[in-house]
Amino acid sequence: MKYLLDTHVAVFRFQDGPQLSDHYHRLLDEEEARGDRVAISDISLWEIAMLASRGRLQFASPLDVWLRAVEAHPAIEVLPITARIAQDSIAFKSPFPRDPADRIIAATARCHGLQLMTLDGPIRESGAVAVV
Repeated sequence: MKYLLDTHVAVFRFQDGPQLSDHYHRLLDEEEARGDRVAISDISLWEIAMLASRGRLQFASPLDVWLRAVEAHPAIEVLPITARIAQDSIAFKSPFPRDPADRIIAATARCHGLQLMTLDGPIRESGAVAVV
């Protein structure tokens, strides 16, 4: 496993969103073709549920069905928040975003030695986590 998907990357991947770059689609296709998995943080599932409940995301299937499909997808591994991740999430310094979900996602990538796939400019520019 090499990559951790940020929440929006996971959504775009599973909806074939045009917002996801060809580069990311290609990397993820290559991982899947090799039988390798990519990870998402468990907080991404919560974040998706919250965005859907606020009407900011919509899915062709009911939310619970969509979330379970992501969780059960053979190319996805959902990583839980651990004590180490919780501790690492509070260690980020400015200018890293203050959003708790962003911090947990980035800490998950760091603690597991994964490259974060994100379109989030402030996270990318912070240099606090390896991004692809």
